[in-house]
Amino acid sequence: MAIRQGLLALLSRGPRYGYQLRAEFEASTGATWPLNIGQVYTTLSRLERDGLVAPGEQDDQGRVVYTITEAGRAEMARWFGTPVAQADRPRDELVIKLAMAVTAGADVRPIIQAQRTATMGTLQRLTRARRASAEDPAQRLVLDSMIFQAEAEQRWLDHCEAVLAASPQTQERQA
Repeated sequence: MAIRQGLLALLSRGPRYGYQLRAEFEASTGATWPLNIGQVYTTLSRLERDGLVAPGEQDDQGRVVYTITEAGRAEMARWFGTPVAQADRPRDELVIKLAMAVTAGADVRPIIQAQRTATMGTLQRLTRARRASAEDPAQRLVLDSMIFQAEAEQRWLDHCEAVLAASPQTQERQA
């Protein structure tokens, strides 16, 4: 997710200053995606340059409050209406690691087992966090997505073991 569109979505609820945007962004994502405050202000500067937000006057504490412009609302609507393509998602390092391990002739079983243990720990942590944040639907959606991804990773690791166990090339390497 682009941070710029996330900030626009938060600004659509009303004017905010940088620290508010950071706190609300992290709260909305269940604190699973922490933002650096410098990143927030850099993004706000770019949004202002692109005419998507407008800075207001400084408040009594010297903070600049930003508002979303009509162009910003149009950009947010475009983002909401555009599906996320699989090609737009980052590469999966685990897939690459296992593919390279198989290619290199390494014993992949300990790699899979280490990942399975780490993923199970992540799944347990996420499940506890979901119970603790059951009241906030935004946090719940984020945590549910992460839980489903961890569960899918566990199933995929099982599949990897089955494929590798049935592969004559892998059996030769393990012999």
